[in-house]
Amino acid sequence: MKKGRLEAFSDGVIAIIITIMVLELKVPHSPDLQALQPLLPTLFCYVLSFIYVGIYWNNHHHMIYLVDKIDGKVLWANLNLLFWLSLVPFVTAWTGENHFAQWPVIFYGGVLAANGAAYTLLAYLLVKRSGKGSLLAQAVGHDWKSITSVIIYVAGMGVAFYNPLISMALYAFVAMIWFIPDKRIERKILGEESC
Repeated sequence: MKKGRLEAFSDGVIAIIITIMVLELKVPHSPDLQALQPLLPTLFCYVLSFIYVGIYWNNHHHMIYLVDKIDGKVLWANLNLLFWLSLVPFVTAWTGENHFAQWPVIFYGGVLAANGAAYTLLAYLLVKRSGKGSLLAQAVGHDWKSITSVIIYVAGMGVAFYNPLISMALYAFVAMIWFIPDKRIERKILGEESC
C-alpha cells in the first residue's frame, strides 16, 4: 500500500487534536492581567501538550518520509498512536483545570506513556516493513530515546503520588529532549537527497 492516505489522515487527526485543545482554553472575563493567574496551570498544560503533539507530528512525518510502502499492521499501529494522541486534549484540560492535582497528573503521564509506547511500536513496524538495511532502520537504531521517554513517564506517574509538580517537570523534561526533530532521521534524509 502507498503511504499517502496514512499521511493525510494522520495530519488531519493531529490538526483536529490541536484545535480541540485550543478550544478548551477559557477566556477570562476581566481585562486585567490578574485574571490570567488562575489560568496559568491550564496555559502551561496547553503549551506542553501542544509541544508534545507537535513533536509527534514532526517525528511521524520524518519516519513516514523514509518509507515507500506500508501494510495493514502499520495502519493499525498508526491508528493506535492517533487514538492515544486524541486523549491528549482531555488529560490536558483535566490536569490544567485541577491545578496539577494528583490523579489528573497521573492520567496525563499515562496518556504520554501510551503515546510513547504507540510511537515506538509504529517505528518498530515501519522498520520491520522497510527492512533492517533500510534508511529508516539505520536512522532509528535501537531507539533508546523512545524507550527512555516511556520509562520517565511511568516514573512521573509514580512520583505524582508524592509530588505532582515534580511529575510535570519530568514530563516537560522529556518534551525538551524531543523538541528538536530527530537528527538521526534528518541526517538520513539529507544524505539520501544529496545522492
